[in-house]
Amino acid sequence: MASTCEASAVHSSIAQVAFKLFSADAQAADPAVTKLISILLLCTSSLFVIALHYVNKEWKLGRDIKLTLEALFQSVPDISGSIKLPMIVDGSDEKKEKTEPLLNKPQPLIDPANPSLVQCHSPSTLAKLGTVPNLSAKEVSEMALRSKNAQQVWKSTSFAQRRRVLRTLQKYIVSHVDEICLLCAQDSGKTQVDALLGEILTTCEKIRTLLHHGETWLERSPREVNPMMMHKTAYVEYVPLGVLGIIAPWNYPFHNMLNHVLSGIFSGNGVVTKCSEHTSWSSMYFHSICRAALEENGFDPDLVQLCTGMADTGKALVECPHIDKIFFTGSPNVGRHVMKGAAPFLKPVVLELGGKDAMVFCDDVKLTEVIPWAMRGCFQNCGQNCCGVERLFVYESIAADFINGIKDKVATLRQGCPLGNDVDCGAMVMDQQCDLIQALVDDAVAKGATVHCGGKRNTSSGGQFYQPTLLSGVTSEMRIWKEEVFGPIMCVVVVPGDNDDVCVNMVNDCPFGLGSSVYSASKSRALAIGSQFQTGMFTANDFGVNYLIQSLPFGGVKESGFGRFAGPEGLRSCCLERSIVIDRIPGVKTTIPGAIDYPMNTIKGMGFGKGLVELFYGDTLWGKVRAIVNLIRYG
Repeated sequence: MASTCEASAVHSSIAQVAFKLFSADAQAADPAVTKLISILLLCTSSLFVIALHYVNKEWKLGRDIKLTLEALFQSVPDISGSIKLPMIVDGSDEKKEKTEPLLNKPQPLIDPANPSLVQCHSPSTLAKLGTVPNLSAKEVSEMALRSKNAQQVWKSTSFAQRRRVLRTLQKYIVSHVDEICLLCAQDSGKTQVDALLGEILTTCEKIRTLLHHGETWLERSPREVNPMMMHKTAYVEYVPLGVLGIIAPWNYPFHNMLNHVLSGIFSGNGVVTKCSEHTSWSSMYFHSICRAALEENGFDPDLVQLCTGMADTGKALVECPHIDKIFFTGSPNVGRHVMKGAAPFLKPVVLELGGKDAMVFCDDVKLTEVIPWAMRGCFQNCGQNCCGVERLFVYESIAADFINGIKDKVATLRQGCPLGNDVDCGAMVMDQQCDLIQALVDDAVAKGATVHCGGKRNTSSGGQFYQPTLLSGVTSEMRIWKEEVFGPIMCVVVVPGDNDDVCVNMVNDCPFGLGSSVYSASKSRALAIGSQFQTGMFTANDFGVNYLIQSLPFGGVKESGFGRFAGPEGLRSCCLERSIVIDRIPGVKTTIPGAIDYPMNTIKGMGFGKGLVELFYGDTLWGKVRAIVNLIRYG
């Protein structure tokens, strides 16, 4: 009776809450109604809590609230005063450093008077920008050791502390967009708009993605256990590797400097970067931003190091015993040397080796809509783009109209020095690349291709320029069909008979396999074609957005390399994936049955073992019963 009265009091109290919520008269309620209302309120509350749990699990609402509050109420330092700009190149600063007189031809990278220095020149003006050290193997090792020592403390930092460093970087970048873009234009010859799109936008999105998702991606990953191990809990944890060695290319000096530094330090590692000898001048400044962000937040700036120098410096980094993993971006030929250098140490490598990306225009597209995409895909960053469009497959029925519609656009692209000028296409970072491009174009023309415009060096501006070129009639017999161009060449390939299957075969007839895209009025058709491409990435009716979605892994197949960066796969590749098993229930632990303990009894051991196999993997009920009997008998 007491229990009933107590339950009634509980129902009454809960019902009172419901009546107040809905402004009802609690006194007039029947006891049965009171009980029913209390039960309904309890059920509704329980369902709400369960729903909230699953919504939070799916959409990470708790994480989002925490990160939002962290960003709103935790200020980060302004590092502007800690960083000296190497040069303001827009002519507006009277205190800017003076460049040396313009030269008539590209100069050697190594200073003839002092082989310990690398000379830096602007590819668009050939003006000398300065010099950087050509580091020896001993100096590289010393840098890596300093990073290793700093990492011993850094690996124990919280994700909140790491986010603070990244937010400090983000704050500086957002407030210095013009300066960064100008320095990229000065050192790599790209237009300022190309710098904004390829350097700033991608880097800021990388930081935003790591701030928002990085901790979640590196959380313990629970794994299912089998029935035999039901008393165990299993998970994977992601542990910092130690010190990452980065060999970065020259096409995007700012982003290439920060890209692996961001994922490396966020995952708890130290990072030593070997920047390209062709863009070392700006890389020194970009590196100082990373060090300042660490130092202003109370951490050892030696966590990140920058190596400048030639090929031997990169070789020393690969072979350095203090480096735990190599991330290389560059050509397949150099990538093979990196693998060879890492092999004796069994050092893991990630290779991003460029590509020869295909863009496909099906017969049902509107040319006025796709022509701008062809222009952007082929000529962004003067074609010096890992996932730039090097093969433009146009269906036969629209090919003539496409060429007529795009020819004048290519011919009227403005090219020249990007500093203070409205230009569409900048310079080539490496002068010898112009020679390679010329050889590929000449080979194609000799075998029947047509140059509609361009097709040679641009000598009118005095720098390292190759004219934006439209080339049609490209076939598989030509070198340009399979060799990476990495320059401002639009290669038009006609797909005969508007045949989708033929198109797929033509696209896959290539040693590279990085990215690809298909444009069609039918999304399902574009996806059906693209799903057959042998590439690491594909986009339907768009170009280059894979990399702007930093939750996606970036990388390719075949000659485009292996391994991934970006996305959870890329962040976790900076870590040791360690498998952990612990007891699930306190007091319940595994013991070794006597039948398989030492000294061994073959009859008992085999009988017990076969019993386990049949119990857990047999497919009949009678067999499982027999297995239990054998386990008891031999156990």
